[in-house]
Amino acid sequence: MRFKTLAMASALAVTLSTSALAQTEIQWWHSMTAVNGEWVNDLARQFNESQKEFKIVPTYKGQYDESMTAAVAAFRAGNAPHILQVFEVGTATMMASKGAIVPVGQVMKDAGEKFDPSAYIPAVAGYYTAPSGQMLSFPFNSSTTIFYFNKDAFKAAGLPTDKAPATWPEVVAAAAKLKASGHKCPFTTAWQNWTQIESFSAWHNVEFASKNNGLSGLDTRLKVNSPLHQRHVENLASMAKQGLFIYKGRGNVPEASFVSGECAMIATSSGFYGNVAKNAKFAYGLTALPYYPDVPGAPQNTVIGGASLWVMAGKKPEEYKGIAKFFSFISTPEVQSASHKRTGYLPITTAAYQLTDKSGFYKEHPGTDVAVTQMIRKVTDKSRGIRLGNYVQIRAIEDEELEQVWSGKKTAKEALDAIVTRGNEQLEKFQKANKG
Repeated sequence: MRFKTLAMASALAVTLSTSALAQTEIQWWHSMTAVNGEWVNDLARQFNESQKEFKIVPTYKGQYDESMTAAVAAFRAGNAPHILQVFEVGTATMMASKGAIVPVGQVMKDAGEKFDPSAYIPAVAGYYTAPSGQMLSFPFNSSTTIFYFNKDAFKAAGLPTDKAPATWPEVVAAAAKLKASGHKCPFTTAWQNWTQIESFSAWHNVEFASKNNGLSGLDTRLKVNSPLHQRHVENLASMAKQGLFIYKGRGNVPEASFVSGECAMIATSSGFYGNVAKNAKFAYGLTALPYYPDVPGAPQNTVIGGASLWVMAGKKPEEYKGIAKFFSFISTPEVQSASHKRTGYLPITTAAYQLTDKSGFYKEHPGTDVAVTQMIRKVTDKSRGIRLGNYVQIRAIEDEELEQVWSGKKTAKEALDAIVTRGNEQLEKFQKANKG
């Protein structure tokens, strides 16, 4: 009897082991941390629990530029992940990586999964679509730049809490009142290159670069030393000198200073909302980016940020089937709407936006629709988005030069001219490397 029991237990263990082995694992490398990292893990868990055939395994691989570098090395070594999250500035580089990626449109078609690019918000889908009309990557955490303000700090400074500064002159005036009331950091900005140069350009309908900001050709060159760009950087430099703008670092590093209450106003990603909603201990507001009211056509629309999911080449058909099923799962209006409400990232489909609106979320949480309304304004050739090669390097150049301005070591003109000169060198390198 004992022998029979042991035999049964052994058989059961083999069955369970075989079942576990039969489940196809899909490796997903990402760059989400804190509350957004929790969201990514929850999405994977929800998908894994919804079926038994595939298992998504999310792995944090460092910041966006770090994960891209790691994936390139892994691909060359033959062990790249199945799915790679790539920030929007890496799009041109990924598009040029022939043989390294499989277009998402092809992945979905081959797997027999329903996939309609027209279901996605046009500004989102268009950015990740090739000139041929084929969608290359899957929109995931798409965001745009918006403005957050601390209502408690505004109240203490005698500023209205129901209306945020809409223009840059109003931001300066509000910052002065905040400083006078004792606030040490009236205004800061995260992702300074994205918010104060890239989105600033589209918001004011001025070119960031030639060739429709790189969307129409590799022979694009930077144009960020225009009189308007110079005026804006000079304005921020003046604010820095007066203690109205406090520079807090690169990337999303400055965001912590807003959540803590140290800084009263910040320009950053709509994807920062989840962190603010969970961790801010004060009343806050969300609103559109400030603009210069005397600039014709402003405000226009902001450009896409965040990241998309790229499918790496060299995988098995069954694995691509699992990727397609996962993409279908996270595309459903219910999952998309829940993600949008939780994180502040855009609802990437029109159906998800409509579902969110119908639920009353925007009325209950004023300002949470700002990211969407900023993106669906009339788009021009100067505001469709920015797609440049070697953009990771160009952003680093922008950071370096702007830091020279905030510290008083360079004038706005000197720094912007240097961004153009140094940035164009990177664009020329990319053009030569990919001219075929």
